[in-house]
Amino acid sequence: MANKPQQPPHLHLAEVTASQFLDIWKHFDADGNGYIEGKELENFFRELETARRGAGVDPSNPTFRENMKEFMQKFDKNKDGRIEMSELAQILPTEENFLLCFRQFVSSSAEFMAAWRRYDTDRSGYIDTNELKGFLSDLLQKTNRHYDDQKLHEYAKTILKMFDLNGDGKLGLSEMARLLPVQENFLLIFQGVKLNAEQFNAIFTFYDKDGNGYIDEHELDALLRDLYQKNKMEVDLKNLTGYKQSIMNLSDGGKLYRGELEIVLCREPIV
Repeated sequence: MANKPQQPPHLHLAEVTASQFLDIWKHFDADGNGYIEGKELENFFRELETARRGAGVDPSNPTFRENMKEFMQKFDKNKDGRIEMSELAQILPTEENFLLCFRQFVSSSAEFMAAWRRYDTDRSGYIDTNELKGFLSDLLQKTNRHYDDQKLHEYAKTILKMFDLNGDGKLGLSEMARLLPVQENFLLIFQGVKLNAEQFNAIFTFYDKDGNGYIDEHELDALLRDLYQKNKMEVDLKNLTGYKQSIMNLSDGGKLYRGELEIVLCREPIV
């Protein structure tokens, strides 16, 4: 007996919980690549329109395409033609929307990096479940949100499900940074230049000109400029300054040691 096609969950609700939001995301991000795009996007918009209008929608109708175009102009903040999780959080009416709550607490990549350093208490390059609960507890207190231990556990569990891409039960820096608004997620710039251990060690040694075991702000500036040029990215001095400040927020008194820099530039922290 053939399986019935799975129905899109929860789109009809006036308000969705964090876990329902996750169900919706997983349903439409069918290939699990972190975006709703292409046919997934068309399916999402069709089902969203159907849920909101209470009637079927015909994708072949020119009006459908026009409405979808207006919808993307409103919600596709970085104009890349696809919807990512932070953009979906703006579309759906989410109960106690902890993604937007996070934005109030961490409004820039510099603040995000400072928060990361504060909560990655063992300097492992990851935030585990207990560290994440500490992070969320402070987040909810600062935004005057009421919560109990059960809600805190639910939020931590949901965030791990959303952002733990490799399923190891902890969050790496680039995974956690997906909570940031698109325009603030400077780590996206480095997605295409992730280094392996050998490449990273060679680069660190090269830019640690005085061999003191850490990179200072001037050495980091030179490293970032060269990365831009090597990967044929146009150097924007304002952005470069912001990226540099964000990364230096991981440093120890202006000294950026290997462990801090590798979580930005490497696929996985080097053991």
